[in-house]
Amino acid sequence: MSAPSFLIIADQKFGVETAKTASSAIRYLPERVVGVLDARQAGRTCQEVLGFGGAIPVVGTIEEGLALRPGALLIGIAPTGGRLPDAWRAWVVAAIDRGLEIWSGLHTHLSDDADLAARAQARGVRLFDLRKPPERLPVSSGKARFVDAHVCLTVGTDCNSGKMTAQLELLRGLAAAGLRTRFVPTGQTGILIAGWGIAVDAVVADFIGGAAEQLVLEGAKDADVVLVEGQGSLLHPGYSGVPLGLLPRSCPATMILCHQASRRLIGEYHGASAWVPIPPLPDVIRRYEDAAAPVRPAKVIGIALNTYDLGEAAARDAVRRAEDATGLPATDPVRFDRAPLVDAVAAAARRQQPRA
Repeated sequence: MSAPSFLIIADQKFGVETAKTASSAIRYLPERVVGVLDARQAGRTCQEVLGFGGAIPVVGTIEEGLALRPGALLIGIAPTGGRLPDAWRAWVVAAIDRGLEIWSGLHTHLSDDADLAARAQARGVRLFDLRKPPERLPVSSGKARFVDAHVCLTVGTDCNSGKMTAQLELLRGLAAAGLRTRFVPTGQTGILIAGWGIAVDAVVADFIGGAAEQLVLEGAKDADVVLVEGQGSLLHPGYSGVPLGLLPRSCPATMILCHQASRRLIGEYHGASAWVPIPPLPDVIRRYEDAAAPVRPAKVIGIALNTYDLGEAAARDAVRRAEDATGLPATDPVRFDRAPLVDAVAAAARRQQPRA
């Protein structure tokens, strides 16, 4: 996979929660982002909009963005349904005509669009569909439970709760602690950052387990710890199918529960008002441990909180309350020290005996 510089499209959507692909690329690949296109935020910097990203500019037109000389255009949102907004199509065409690669994590694959594919071929540019799964995935056979590496999966109280971010922060911390650690991407943004993986929410349900197994087997090669990126939530009325396939078939030994501390209801679903309450964290933990148990029993060993929308005192109070409620180490691994979660995973990995 190539490594071009990106102009990111996030028009009218640029923000931490509303443009996850864009904000994660800026957090973890800042050296590869030349600018963001959002007419609503034009004239500001990413630092001003997100609270990180430094002086990366936000521009209001495609012409201004192309003047920054990117090597590729990145679709920076993953909207419900995963379709390219109609208003953005002209920008994609303009980028192709200028010789830019197009990177997309949408469910609708740009490479399957006859007009865009023909235009890209004529100009010798590539269309990267990050959410396009490989062909001929197998059904899971349970092999992932036999790897020697310690497999840790992030799970969530809701979608967009920080499951990928928690693993990337753990990756940094565990590597610094001397453990050979692999991040296993299971979504389009993780694939963008790591350069490999399978977007399991684009896989036919019968083969999600096989995809998870392949990823764990690959990640476990020459690794002490495998950090599997979780997806969705068992509690979500629309997006519980993917974690039901991913959780037991990735065969984790441990789990980290991710939760946005200010959230009380499962997020909006296809524009409807949120109506499903998030249960107390101990109840959520029990449900995930029960779901894992038939294939490989696994315990939740820590809580990763997302407190980006809270003040300092409220954020620290949320960490304390999570620890008191669960008896587990808790932190916001981006805002505060990631060490409580790093130490929990490292200790579990060192306790795990190699399999014969």
